[in-house]
Amino acid sequence: MGQPHVVTGMDAISAGLRHPGLKQALYDEGAVIMDGTLLTLHGEAHRRRRVLEFRVFRKDFFHWYERTVFPATLRASMAGDIAAGRSELVDLGYRVTMNLTADFAGIDRPDQTQEETESLLRLVAVFSEGATIIHSTRPKDVVRDEVRAAIADFEPRFLAPSVARRRALLARLDAGEITEDDLPRDVLTVILQKGDPDEFTPDMLTREIAFYLQAGAHSTANSTIHAFHDIYSWAEAEPARWTRLRDDPVFFQRCVHESLRLHPASPVAWRTATCPMDLPEAGSVAEGDTVEFRLAEANRDRALFGDDADIFNPERQVAPPTLPFGHTFGTGVHTCLGRDLDGGVVPRGAVDPETHQYGTITLFLRDLFARGARQTPDDPPRLATHTARKNWGHYPIVFDPAREWT
Repeated sequence: MGQPHVVTGMDAISAGLRHPGLKQALYDEGAVIMDGTLLTLHGEAHRRRRVLEFRVFRKDFFHWYERTVFPATLRASMAGDIAAGRSELVDLGYRVTMNLTADFAGIDRPDQTQEETESLLRLVAVFSEGATIIHSTRPKDVVRDEVRAAIADFEPRFLAPSVARRRALLARLDAGEITEDDLPRDVLTVILQKGDPDEFTPDMLTREIAFYLQAGAHSTANSTIHAFHDIYSWAEAEPARWTRLRDDPVFFQRCVHESLRLHPASPVAWRTATCPMDLPEAGSVAEGDTVEFRLAEANRDRALFGDDADIFNPERQVAPPTLPFGHTFGTGVHTCLGRDLDGGVVPRGAVDPETHQYGTITLFLRDLFARGARQTPDDPPRLATHTARKNWGHYPIVFDPAREWT
């Protein structure tokens, strides 16, 4: 493969990611877990899959999820850490977001035990490394073998029982014993009810649900930890800022959006040209050429975000149509389906704090800080070493009663 065409401008990236002749290419090496999933499909196949799975987002789904599913999952996931008075944020972030993503994907955890949660978490971590294998610092064939072993464990232990329960519910729906509102609101239910069995073979169904688990848990957990670090560091520099964070949840969400801008889950997007084309910044692109859209670089464009674009500044003003988090959630047909779930709705003008949709990252972090969460003084956080991405690998925190929000 020759050198990719590089695109860094915000508008040029928007145009390129919307071009119908460019197909996803970043996850080709992770085909063991990503082949045929929503994120890697192209054209009409992708459109059909997206339309099918978008059925999950019915009847004010995000508002319902924030106020019904999230609080219960958060309490259950954090109970042991709160009792202990301390936690490791990488582990906690993955546990919380994995449980939330499992609810969304359709994976049951009937035992509700720590062992069950840790078992699923280990599998999801393997799926995540397989999906982002292009950035792994470990031997890639070793990672692929680990993914295959994880799939072989995941399918009978977690996926098969979840499928069986939903098929039984769908049979009751067909018999008129229950209504649509009695069905789980998740991707697996939608696939089993409306999907084409010829498309969703057992292997394909396993990869699709595993994709949702790792994509949601991996990206959301890392984004949550980055945001904790950015917000904590910013507030500690001027302790009076803590009062504003406590009293203004809409501003707190703005802080989360600023962190998301600085730390996109994927710093680049790769696409392969399916036909010859001309693209802004890239110029003439031949069929088969790769185009690299540098999302992280565009998110720090000084012309759009100011001379301090490289630092965390939640006070900055960003002019529409540029979003405060830039291209972090992607653009075009591959825009992250969970954007509003993770980041909430971008406020435009005055909003009602009581009814505004904040997103799960904001709600999670506000809960942590309300409980007095802070860095552990004698055990500083450290970056991960198994990936070239600058994610946190160790982030211990304590819950200080003296710093609880009242």
